[in-house]
Amino acid sequence: MNDYDFHREENFNNLWSKVEIVRPVPYSLFTFGASDLEYYLVTDGEEADGLVEVRRGCVRVTRPLIISPHNAPPEFRNFFESEQFGGMIDFLMSRSAAFSNLKLENTQQQPELLSDNIEEVVAKLNRRLDTEEEDRVAILTAPHGLGGAAVFKYTVTRIMDSAPGNIQELRERGFLPE
Repeated sequence: MNDYDFHREENFNNLWSKVEIVRPVPYSLFTFGASDLEYYLVTDGEEADGLVEVRRGCVRVTRPLIISPHNAPPEFRNFFESEQFGGMIDFLMSRSAAFSNLKLENTQQQPELLSDNIEEVVAKLNRRLDTEEEDRVAILTAPHGLGGAAVFKYTVTRIMDSAPGNIQELRERGFLPE
């Protein structure tokens, strides 16, 4: 690894550690077809106002089939506020397995400003989701400007967590050898 790659990896790890999945979802993605990953994204407001922003969003994951890194790269739509993350995502994807025909599209509602305290907002959202018995909506947190990284982390985590079950289903249907 050269010095440039080392610094890119270090920057990526630094950003990755700043975003959290505070309420994960226990369900696997569909092996075939599309899966919707609903979430609430809680971010620090801009420094001038200091208010916490909450956005409800959904990532649509289409065809999460795992293949070798020599095929077409995945397609990301509406994830990052800044272009600086694009290079880091390319770096990450070039050093891991690619996902054939994987399309990820993120849609978000307009932000709601609820409080000046992230923990208070997360607690309210958790209570609301518990009351509604909603277990398919995640809660993510991130500093201002890193919301896209939080959504990306959540999406990648769900894909990786689903991979063993998806591979088993492919084997059961005869697409992969035992």
